[in-house]
Amino acid sequence: MAMLTSLLISLSLCTLTVCAFLVASAPMAHWFVVPVWLCGVLIGRDAVDWFRGRLSLFDPAGIIGLIGVHFFFLAPLLHVAWDGWMGYVEPPPDWRPWLGGMAVVNAAGLLLYRAAREHGRRRRPGAADAAGRELDTTRLLVAAGCGMAVSGGLQVWVYAAHGGILGYVDAFTRSVGLPESQSAFAGMGWIFTLSESFPILAMLAFAAVAKRMRIGRTWAVILVVLIGYFALKLLFGGLRGNRSNTIWGLFWAVGIVHLWIRPLSKRLIIAGLCVLIAFMYLYGFYKGLGADVVAVYEAGALGEVGQKLDRTFEGMVLGDLARADVQAFLLYRLSQPDRDYAYAWGRTYLGAVALLIPRQIWPERPPTKVQEGTEAQFGVGSYDEDKWNSSKVYGLAGETMLNFGPLAVAVAYLMFGAVVGRLQRFHSRLRPGDARLLLYPFVLNLCFTILLNDSDILLFMVVKEGLVPLAVVWFGSRAVLGAEATGSDARPLAFVPAPAGAPSGREPA
Repeated sequence: MAMLTSLLISLSLCTLTVCAFLVASAPMAHWFVVPVWLCGVLIGRDAVDWFRGRLSLFDPAGIIGLIGVHFFFLAPLLHVAWDGWMGYVEPPPDWRPWLGGMAVVNAAGLLLYRAAREHGRRRRPGAADAAGRELDTTRLLVAAGCGMAVSGGLQVWVYAAHGGILGYVDAFTRSVGLPESQSAFAGMGWIFTLSESFPILAMLAFAAVAKRMRIGRTWAVILVVLIGYFALKLLFGGLRGNRSNTIWGLFWAVGIVHLWIRPLSKRLIIAGLCVLIAFMYLYGFYKGLGADVVAVYEAGALGEVGQKLDRTFEGMVLGDLARADVQAFLLYRLSQPDRDYAYAWGRTYLGAVALLIPRQIWPERPPTKVQEGTEAQFGVGSYDEDKWNSSKVYGLAGETMLNFGPLAVAVAYLMFGAVVGRLQRFHSRLRPGDARLLLYPFVLNLCFTILLNDSDILLFMVVKEGLVPLAVVWFGSRAVLGAEATGSDARPLAFVPAPAGAPSGREPA
């Protein structure tokens, strides 16, 4: 009954939203709204479950539901209402049929996603509790301290190699708009993997100490720590214009606070999301201009330059937080009978794996999705690594189409659903005090990165953001039986909805 209630709420809200768009925008009167509405109803049910407390705050299905309402439903409608589309391409005569076609593909994929997710989350009958990991505070602090010493030393060297922090910022400014191979930071990926791990190692150390100290669990201390963590993220990687380095790092830190130190409320989470969106918008100017943003701001030309660089609020909402027009355009291009593009058949994934090998060792390593995406948009032969290429991000469905065509998208969502279901099952078996809770927000982040981004970005995140903290947590904990870690009567972190009429609870800390 509760599931039906969430579905009916989702259906009602999506219907009202579509009606409002139809009233406000004449171009909305087109068949494309029907499959888009269906996508909204399907994914919106999970968002409603999250708001109703039927899913915990850090349940992957709930967070993907929240993201998916915009990704699958609102973004296509806003593209038409605002008449905002990707630039530098020869557009289709009418975008709406291709948005609708992509929505049909997505709706089929979401049905398979839900089925695979429900199957993946089920616990096998007779399965024993998996071993947990108990934190050894002393060992973790030693490991984190050693890691911070190495990381801090390397970051100082990076700054010194570029003439200090201002020289580092200037190097980034000179690299804006250049291909990656010509960037001032080309070939430094493995160094950044170590040098930029300082903030999360510091957060892990704080979490280990705060667990044992009452003052560390006060909101005043937690707020100061999160602000300090944000500043560290800017110093350790953020000044390279990498917004995701900062945003996803904050998500990890907030997750550690919620799961390890003390639980957060939905109100705080939503307020934090608003702050992050504001940061994404404002920091986008630095990403597009570098240090020149100061001069542009002082000249009062920030809005004008932002329009030219597509660093507008509309561009952020439709370009950074969704892939609707990019995926619709790929569907359009791949559906043309005279297209010259041949499917990559997995080459983009091979190119992503090849990123693990430094260019100095393998200068001619296979290209990532950049080549396939460029040639799918502009024709075979248009890609030039050193002169010009497309920097678009295609998302799970987009990269699948580049490799195997539109019909394979449903299979990709089927596999994605299995991953989400397994992560839900893993989360439900974690007990309070399990050291893996310190890593869970990062794994959750990877989960919805699969939906939003491409394989090269996903692999980059796994190695750069996760390699060092994973090693530190594993060294600073020991394997124990599930009940042994917190006592035989410890409850898992699975969220069990309250009975009808009972006051809603919150998940255990």
